[in-house]
Amino acid sequence: QVQLVESGGGSVQAGGSLRLSCAASGRTFSSYAMGWFRQAPGKEREFVATIKRTGGSTYYADSVRGRFTISRDNAKNTVGLQMNSLKPEDTAVYYCAGRNSPLDGKYCLRTDEYDYWGQGTQVTVSS
Repeated sequence: QVQLVESGGGSVQAGGSLRLSCAASGRTFSSYAMGWFRQAPGKEREFVATIKRTGGSTYYADSVRGRFTISRDNAKNTVGLQMNSLKPEDTAVYYCAGRNSPLDGKYCLRTDEYDYWGQGTQVTVSS
């Protein structure tokens, strides 16, 4: 079974930075893509960023592009999310997600395109 475990959440003032990490374990997890999603109270889970295993290409939601950076270490099966210039509207529970099989070379932007999920980590940005 594959497990994803997030860490690094917390509270920060607007304009500050946080770095989230996600560690994947499981012998059969090849992780075609890994991603970050977030869910604010009363809202649906939304896409934040994704990165492919091969080539490391990335894609971001418009709301975070230029402020957040996703990265991965394939040897360690980890993915990180560096979050800079944080805003109160970034407050949410952040989830790490992983997909095993290829998706015709496409970026995985939807929750139903991922096979595995972490338990989530809270990020709170105060004004």
